[in-house]
Amino acid sequence: MSTLSFTVLRREPVLVGPASPTTPREKKRLSDVDDQDELRSHVRGIFFYRRGGLARGDPVDTIRRALSEALVHYYPLAGRLREVEDRKLVVDCTGQGVTFVEADADVRLVDLEADVPGLMPPFPWIEELCFEVEGSNAVLNCPLVVIQVTRLLCGGFAVWHSFNHTVADATGIIQFLNAVAELARGLPAPTVAPAWSRELLDARSPPTPSFPHPEYDPVPLTPTPTEDDIVRRAFVFGPSDVAAIKKGLPPHLRDRATSFEVLAAVLWRARTAALRTLRSDEEARLVTVVSMRRHSSALRLPDGYYGFACAYVTVVMAAGTLLSCSLADVVEQLREAKASVTPEYMRSMADLLVLRGRPSLARANVFLLSDLRHVGFQRVDFGWGEPVYGGPSRVNFRNAFFVAVKNSDGADAVAVPVALPTMAMDKFAAEIQSLLKDSIKQP
Repeated sequence: MSTLSFTVLRREPVLVGPASPTTPREKKRLSDVDDQDELRSHVRGIFFYRRGGLARGDPVDTIRRALSEALVHYYPLAGRLREVEDRKLVVDCTGQGVTFVEADADVRLVDLEADVPGLMPPFPWIEELCFEVEGSNAVLNCPLVVIQVTRLLCGGFAVWHSFNHTVADATGIIQFLNAVAELARGLPAPTVAPAWSRELLDARSPPTPSFPHPEYDPVPLTPTPTEDDIVRRAFVFGPSDVAAIKKGLPPHLRDRATSFEVLAAVLWRARTAALRTLRSDEEARLVTVVSMRRHSSALRLPDGYYGFACAYVTVVMAAGTLLSCSLADVVEQLREAKASVTPEYMRSMADLLVLRGRPSLARANVFLLSDLRHVGFQRVDFGWGEPVYGGPSRVNFRNAFFVAVKNSDGADAVAVPVALPTMAMDKFAAEIQSLLKDSIKQP
């Protein structure tokens, strides 16, 4: 339980537009993958920085200036989203700008680190460092990006950001933030030039889905617990933990399965067991976000593409089967599902999204996992060095994510923040602890 209390003084939010008034005024269509229902929301993250590095001056002024310069290159982000025929989304490049908030907090970075060892989500005081007001969750006709820079008493600072997810995936968000960071450090232009090219991930004419897409099955939405009953906790897995779990897998999986595949299987089973809300014959769904950028050549995606270029890989199992089968069976199913995601799968997905009117993900008993360790959050440097933490700022009941951290021994580790009802969290923690103990005991 956090006992830390501090006050944040915010200035009035301002709109920061492109530094040049001559950016194009045009309408740019999103891809048929971008504008699916699942992405019509905002994704939020935060960076914490210590005082120091090569930078001199005020981080607020430096980042605000660099943001304006970056928007010359990324001018669609200074526009507004509109909906046209058949729910199609387009960016109206108005140049109106993004929301920027200057703030000061009467707290030091060491105080935050003492309150949250390792400085990783969940952050019990995150609401103090972000700009959430009525209407800030809107998707249409409002700023696509919100950034709050908060100075800390020690000279360090925090950068909270919120992006409309239809205009960029995690890789695209980091590409833009790196552009801001490079300009803040004095580079004359971003090292990666942005590319729009959203038509490359449009549906074919006529749309002809060629794969089953269980991620968009038309299933009823299952209820979620009330926020009052939710607790949040991070689980950290070091190299020895992953090695111990892999040791229990059959030889053909031991060396081939990735740490993400193994931990995803572990977390899904433990979470399903902890919730105790599913009948044995009821379907449980694991959805993992897989980047298609490794297929950029086949999809003809140019360097600098910052739109959504991911697929939602889905494994569906009866809850009883999931809890009674071996961990290896779950890992195998996830690997098979991931292997099916090819460039043709991505084209098929765009086709289905258009035919079905841009549906949302199937959210019945779903657990959605994103691996953000390799996206680059931890390397965004505005001139004060790399962040103490960089990544998502909050975790929700249906979603979790992997972020790169250091464990207590200083070794590279993965942290997975989880949100569950109080009683389920106790059971979940016990399931994880039991598994790790059993894995360590194996000869």
